[in-house]
Amino acid sequence: MADVQDKQWEERVKTLLKVELKRQNVTYAELVGKLADIGVMDSEPNIRNKISRGKFTAVFLVQCLLAIGVEDLRL
Repeated sequence: MADVQDKQWEERVKTLLKVELKRQNVTYAELVGKLADIGVMDSEPNIRNKISRGKFTAVFLVQCLLAIGVEDLRL
């Protein structure tokens, strides 16, 4: 049961980040550069995999949102 709930939460967080990337018109390649601008070094394949799995830390989520200029978030 916990696994099903975890998967649902992972899907929700993954969707939230993907929607914000789409709203800001930012590709994964651009996200890599924007993250580098705030001191977060990561490769495009690694970022793509993290997001597609939906398994990433809250820190990574906030770094991405700040890097792409999201100031307000509706849950």
